[in-house]
Amino acid sequence: MEEAKHISLLNKICLYIFDLIFDGIIIETNKSPTKTQPMKSSFYNFQFRLLTILFFISFSINKSSAQEGKKLPSINVTNVKGEKIDISTLVGKGNIVVIDFWATWCVPCKKELNNISEMYDEWKEKYKVELIAVSIDDSKNSAKVKTTVDGSGWEFTIMLDPNQDLMHALNFQAPPYTLVIDQSGNIVETHSGYVDGDEFLLEEKIKELAGK
Repeated sequence: MEEAKHISLLNKICLYIFDLIFDGIIIETNKSPTKTQPMKSSFYNFQFRLLTILFFISFSINKSSAQEGKKLPSINVTNVKGEKIDISTLVGKGNIVVIDFWATWCVPCKKELNNISEMYDEWKEKYKVELIAVSIDDSKNSAKVKTTVDGSGWEFTIMLDPNQDLMHALNFQAPPYTLVIDQSGNIVETHSGYVDGDEFLLEEKIKELAGK
């Protein structure tokens, strides 16, 4: 609920700035041309650029929260043995699940999973959480997935989405992309990208769900 309020506030701020920009454009364009016209033209360009940036910020905010409150779609992914598994059957069993989308060519993805790996045993013990790392590598690169996982020493549940069916169903553009799913199978948080320290924010959300 708090996140929804923050999103709503950000949208209102964006809309307010839109109104200010458009009001300024209308007022200025209704004035008579002056010697300062080149300066005004430059200012209009700045206004339109700012408007465009704000639009994409607002779009991204809404898109990133679009999955929250929903269930996982019923889509097959593949485990490292080549067996197909409906991803929706892996959640909603009373434990917290984090689904992290990654790829062997994605440097921030591997950095994130390496950092989480160092904390994972503690997380499992304290919060009863499971992390499912879903590779979106295509079939040509599938062999690299096991090599990367073994070489990194990851003990996560590894799944593959070689045709990117699950990725498309969740409507995100690129990894890393993270879903936090509560004990009842509801998507309660989504996150795109990775910067150092994001794993601690993820732990805070897990901790909240675990009631710790």
